[in-house]
Amino acid sequence: MMSDGVEDEEKWLTAGIAGLQQNAFYMHRALDSNNIKDALKYSAQMLSELRTSRLSPHKYYELYMRAFDELRKLEIFFKEESKRSCSIIELYELVQHAGNILPRLYLLCTVGSVYIRSKEAPAKDILKDLVEMCRGIQHPLRGLFLRSYLSQVSRDKLPDIGSEYEGDENTVMDAVEFVLQNFTEMNKLWVRMQHQGPAREKEKREKERNELRDLVGKNLHVLSQIEGIDLELYRDTVLPRILEQVVNCKDDLAQYYLMDCIIQVFPDEYHLQTLETLLGACPQLQPSVDIKTVLSGLMERLSNYAASSIEVLPEFVQVEAFAKLNNAIGQVIEAQPDMPVFGAVTLYSSLLTFTLHVHPDRLDYVDQILGACVSKIAGKGKLEGKATKQIVALLSAPLEKYNDIDTALKLSNYPLVMEYLDDSTNKVMSNVIIQSIMKNKTHISTAEKVGALFELIKGLIKDLDGDDNDEMDEEDFKEEQNSVARLIQMLYNSDPEEMLKIICMVKKHIMSGGPKRLPFTIPPLIYNALKLVRRVQSQDENGSEDETSSATPKKIFQMLNQTIEVLSMVPVPDLALRLYLECAEAANDCDLEPVAYEFFTQAYILYEEEISDSKAQVTALYLIIGTLQRMHTFGVENRDTLTHKATGYSAKLLKKPDQCRAVYACSHLFWVDDQDGIKDGERVLLCLKRALRIANAAQQMANVTKGSGGSVMLFIEILNKYLYFFEKGNTQISVASIQGLIELVTSEMQSDSRSTSDPAADAFFASTIRYIQSQKDKGGATGEKFEAIKV
Repeated sequence: MMSDGVEDEEKWLTAGIAGLQQNAFYMHRALDSNNIKDALKYSAQMLSELRTSRLSPHKYYELYMRAFDELRKLEIFFKEESKRSCSIIELYELVQHAGNILPRLYLLCTVGSVYIRSKEAPAKDILKDLVEMCRGIQHPLRGLFLRSYLSQVSRDKLPDIGSEYEGDENTVMDAVEFVLQNFTEMNKLWVRMQHQGPAREKEKREKERNELRDLVGKNLHVLSQIEGIDLELYRDTVLPRILEQVVNCKDDLAQYYLMDCIIQVFPDEYHLQTLETLLGACPQLQPSVDIKTVLSGLMERLSNYAASSIEVLPEFVQVEAFAKLNNAIGQVIEAQPDMPVFGAVTLYSSLLTFTLHVHPDRLDYVDQILGACVSKIAGKGKLEGKATKQIVALLSAPLEKYNDIDTALKLSNYPLVMEYLDDSTNKVMSNVIIQSIMKNKTHISTAEKVGALFELIKGLIKDLDGDDNDEMDEEDFKEEQNSVARLIQMLYNSDPEEMLKIICMVKKHIMSGGPKRLPFTIPPLIYNALKLVRRVQSQDENGSEDETSSATPKKIFQMLNQTIEVLSMVPVPDLALRLYLECAEAANDCDLEPVAYEFFTQAYILYEEEISDSKAQVTALYLIIGTLQRMHTFGVENRDTLTHKATGYSAKLLKKPDQCRAVYACSHLFWVDDQDGIKDGERVLLCLKRALRIANAAQQMANVTKGSGGSVMLFIEILNKYLYFFEKGNTQISVASIQGLIELVTSEMQSDSRSTSDPAADAFFASTIRYIQSQKDKGGATGEKFEAIKV
């Protein structure tokens, strides 16, 4: 059925165009012969094709444009004739004899255009005559196109300032009256279209009306182009007349479109000075009108106007723009109780953008808007969908404007708005806040502000109601937590007391983060606290110690111990062990032996009880040995205890190569260059001999399991340790022992078949031999020392 209707309409359009072209042909022939009567007869028959009611607006427009082109040619002919012998007044009378009213009025408008141009009669009289006579067409579609034609042919002939048609009898007011009257009649015809036809086709008619809206809107565009319309005329006459028509038509499509047209076509400064009048019409519109988009468009234009020049800002203050817009939004929301939350939030978001442009210094206005938004969404529960996007826009605007989270933290209603975001959007907004801090390198310098900030971003630092991390992408989760970690690292205050309060505040918030978050958030907190420890220690060394201060290294270390203990129960023992060792080293720098020993004890407990993976054990043991070597605060007894434990752990590793390397690494615990008291050559030698025995055992095991000797890499590594301590002056390391190792390695390498040779070991051994030779070549004491080694 639908396709049949389309095909019929195509046929009717084709027939209409054919009839129009045929009569246009005869009209042109008559014009060429200067036969005005025949030209008018055929032009009237041509225009009769526009009397059809069978075409949709889209198809009717095609037909109308063909007729319009022909009428322009006819107008040119009339213009030429009026310059010769033909009286334009007689011609104006003559076209009124056309049989049908529609062709008659098209011809009358065409001749009327030439009549005005001739200036043989006042333009206002002809315009008034034409706009009145067009009332003869009350069919909505035909009437709209007829009046559109009238508007088109008369727009360059309106009495306006600087126009050739302005004079004593023709004023700007006449032009305004003509356009307003034409606009009013066109709007009535446009609105009436919705009642033409059966109710079941209402949706189709609304679509057709939407296609025709520009015909009506062009009148407002013409009005905006009239130079003579100053602010006073616009305020007292033009705007009230337009708004009267908009409100009285009681049609939601017309009201929405025309309000948008008013906002778009007239100057911003006019809107500002007539704000009260324009906003007063908003609550009177139909409840179904999308007023949020209209008002948002108005506020956007005013915001751009304010941003265009600082000189216009006093005007906004003078007319109390914020108060009027805020009041209007309240009235609209009250007049439309069924307005969705999304609509109300959109309005407040636009008002906030406007306020940030016009009154950037008025934080009370910003907070007032946020408070009004809270009142509107109160009791609605967690928001979803479009509303959340608008809330994010609302909350992001102050951050983008002020580039400073400090300012946002001063807004009491800011966190209240965030409460209404669903969990996923809360995280998005929290990320926006953190990124703003990162981008602007904002320093949050007080514990109070840090507490407020972490309350805002709680969606990232702890599980919210119903939050399920399992549903979240692992990469996204890591990225979020890394952002929080970077934020914690940025926190700083030059006053140690306040900095400690900040650290404690952060600890209070992150401790409820759960086992997945703590491994990301505790380490930056620990490192920030260790920076504070070193800062306090540096001040103490400079003699600026404050005995009443709570920010002492001991107190900070107590807090750190408790914090890492939580991490060890997560459990991530390898990370907790690493942090214990970091704290031990910091305690060593502060000469706090008991504290450092306690941290080492905790690290050893973790190693013994929690770390069972062999690779993790090896890594942890190297960390323990490396940290212990750098410790200078321990007395003999404590150091021996810890060293003995470390060497014991080394010998108990699962794999022989790991045992060997850990044991020879322990040799460094007994010989520390920068500590004169720790140079125990005998124990160094014991470690190296023990490592050599383990390397032999590893070689034998490889021989048993693989049928061939293993790599000699371990022997070469031990040889290098011998050389290191020999060069450092350890008298227990003899030339004979080094010589024996060189011969052992050489022998093992020669006994290996080519298939089992290790290129890396070959290269390492060759490099070692070259080093020995280079030391010999140095001469002096060093050369003499190495001379005895045969290579």
